[in-house]
Amino acid sequence: MCECQSSPLSIVTEHRVVLWNNSHQFRMANIAQGKGKWRDSGLGDVIDFLLANARLVLGVGGAAVLAIATVAVKRMFDKAGDPPDSSLDKPVKQPVKEEYSWIDAPPKLVNIQINESLHRIPSTKSNHEQGKCQDNLLESMTPDSSKTDHCVSLQEKLLAYYTHRSIPPAELSRAKQCAMNICTELQKFLHSKHPGVPLGEMHLSGSLYNDLQMVAPDHVCLILPLLLKDNLWTLVAGEETILKVPDLWMVRRDNMEYFPRGVSYWDKFIVGRYLSPKLIVEVFHKMVLESMNWMAISTLLDCIIRPEVSVEVLQLKVQHDGEKLLCIDILPMIEMEDIVLLSKPQIRGNFVNVWQQSFWAAETSRLRSMDSTDMGFRFCCLKVLKAVCRDQAPLRKLTGSQLTNVILHLSQLEKDWTEEALAERVLQILKELIGYLEVGCLPAYFNNKVNLLSSLSEEEVDEIGYTLYCAVSHLDILLNQ
Repeated sequence: MCECQSSPLSIVTEHRVVLWNNSHQFRMANIAQGKGKWRDSGLGDVIDFLLANARLVLGVGGAAVLAIATVAVKRMFDKAGDPPDSSLDKPVKQPVKEEYSWIDAPPKLVNIQINESLHRIPSTKSNHEQGKCQDNLLESMTPDSSKTDHCVSLQEKLLAYYTHRSIPPAELSRAKQCAMNICTELQKFLHSKHPGVPLGEMHLSGSLYNDLQMVAPDHVCLILPLLLKDNLWTLVAGEETILKVPDLWMVRRDNMEYFPRGVSYWDKFIVGRYLSPKLIVEVFHKMVLESMNWMAISTLLDCIIRPEVSVEVLQLKVQHDGEKLLCIDILPMIEMEDIVLLSKPQIRGNFVNVWQQSFWAAETSRLRSMDSTDMGFRFCCLKVLKAVCRDQAPLRKLTGSQLTNVILHLSQLEKDWTEEALAERVLQILKELIGYLEVGCLPAYFNNKVNLLSSLSEEEVDEIGYTLYCAVSHLDILLNQ
């Protein structure tokens, strides 16, 4: 009874704390607490009140939408220029009214989205049912005919976009063949010039190799497997290292009292008893990329091959098939105990002994298996979203692995992945992704301790979340290049 009689100000203050305590990782919600032109307009106080009570009225998912909405409103105010004079005595001039004519649009956008639960944290049955109830409420207020027309139209647009942004089979085949030819030449060189190096068979990997690349066939990974003896080396899980990051592992040299240093070829790359991917990349750069006669190989393969100058990466840039460009990343790889570790330059930094765990093969294999079981269109959804992320600059920080994991998580809840459900699933994936961005965590499907969003800055999260939020109601802004 006392709570019901509290003043509006006390309710705002109290529930602002409740919202923050229950959703303290909502990175975009703090925009509503900021200062600036939009705060001076008085709208900030209204949004503060809405945010404070959002979780109680809308649930966690609805609160996530409203938090994203504040970013949209803030950006619109920032773009509008300086606000009119705050004096109430001065009349509002017509140009100012025209300048702010766009302000009529956001409520419609917000009204559509607030009534849906965009995210389930975590994806439990109860939260899923709550989202269904909110969706049913929205459907009860929406005419069936208009909804059906919208879905059909969106379905057609998505299929047309998928066809338009897919790589022509002939172009895809030529890019793959070019990469395969270079892989063969590298393998020959290593076998003839460095036969003592314990390496497995080099092979292609990545989205190009798995027919998941969209827009242009311009990137592929070339895997360089390192062969290690089990009795000499042990994998140290990320949680057990000094970094305490689940997907950043180390490879320790063991049994040195029985098998002294020098027994293994890879002992020369040890730093503090741990195998250093940084040293391996630097040595292989000199041993392979700087030693091979790339001019002769380019002539033989009818292309132009240029190795990356920096010794920090093993990378080839290839011009083939006229003006087509292809970037080939050569990645040293260790596979032991069903754990796949890669040397990736973006995560090494000053940590010379750190390897990154890769789930790529397992993720794509699971996705393909699901599609083959129920004749689903998960691969199609993924390829559409990958094309969108390439076409839209604010979304280019999103990776194929992040999108794949959202689909894998969603597949545990949604069973209909047929072509007829393509539009519904694509929109649902975007909503799920917004929710993951809100809490700042996307757990890896095969290891929920790994946060696949940890590499994104707060500014990048804001930019991606704002773009996706606008796109959920107006997907055309993503489908128009």
